[in-house]
Amino acid sequence: MPVALKTSPDGAVAQALGDVYRRLAGVCDALDVRVDRAAGAQGGVTAAELATDRGALDAFVEAEAARVHDRYGVRPRPDVAASRALHDYAWTVGMLMGGPWYLERRVPRIRPEDLRLDLASGTYTINPGSELACLAGDPVAGRPGALTLPQEEQLRAQLRMALADHMRPLLAAIGPVARRRSRALWGMVSDDLVSALWYLGRMLGQEGAAIRAATEVLPMAVPPYPTGADFRHLAGRTAAAIRPGPVPAAACSTRSARPRPAPPARAPVTPNGCAAWRARANVNSPAGAAASGLG
Repeated sequence: MPVALKTSPDGAVAQALGDVYRRLAGVCDALDVRVDRAAGAQGGVTAAELATDRGALDAFVEAEAARVHDRYGVRPRPDVAASRALHDYAWTVGMLMGGPWYLERRVPRIRPEDLRLDLASGTYTINPGSELACLAGDPVAGRPGALTLPQEEQLRAQLRMALADHMRPLLAAIGPVARRRSRALWGMVSDDLVSALWYLGRMLGQEGAAIRAATEVLPMAVPPYPTGADFRHLAGRTAAAIRPGPVPAAACSTRSARPRPAPPARAPVTPNGCAAWRARANVNSPAGAAASGLG
């Protein structure tokens, strides 16, 4: 016998989003996020503050530089630290928006003030919010805050638009620090959205389905994204190291933050040249190994 949700109609969307965010956090070791309806009361900085407060942005970049120094014993240039920090942020937002679309065909609208980052720990806190787009027939269709769409392509367009709307203010603020122009910045965002979907599929044992899904979201260049999801097979030193991976749109500067390692025992089977080295990817940890394709 089905059990009705004990929630007011106005809270149905927020509850649905909170549930899927928790599911993503449980499935994806590399996603360091917690759900809190009172996220605005927590410490750290919001995405809105990163885009409007230069002091908060500088602290965001400095926190990443400190993590690099702690891990690798080197001090990265400010532009390298900014690029790494941006990759981490874009990958996280790509997962928080793309993950619900992949799992439930729901696209959340994440307001910049609803996502908060603890600079010391690197943990994100999200207030689920109350807006999403979904398809007709979805249980939340017609509820307050739900935009109901008739076609899958319209929902994919909503995902591209929602991600772009969220990222645009931060890209404008961090671009000069990262020494990147618009095309490179949006290339990073598209890389990280594709990589997030690819990683989620791997965690679920659905790599092929995730590749198809990412390609449907970005089949080609769709403004502001400069390229589509260009998956190719990356061959390592052994046949077992062959796996599909997207070719990055953005040239990656994050590698320069780490000392050049000795040649690996087997070729890294990374999702792409940049996302594998996003800020949180530490190949010596289980989460980092998974994110870099070594897990």
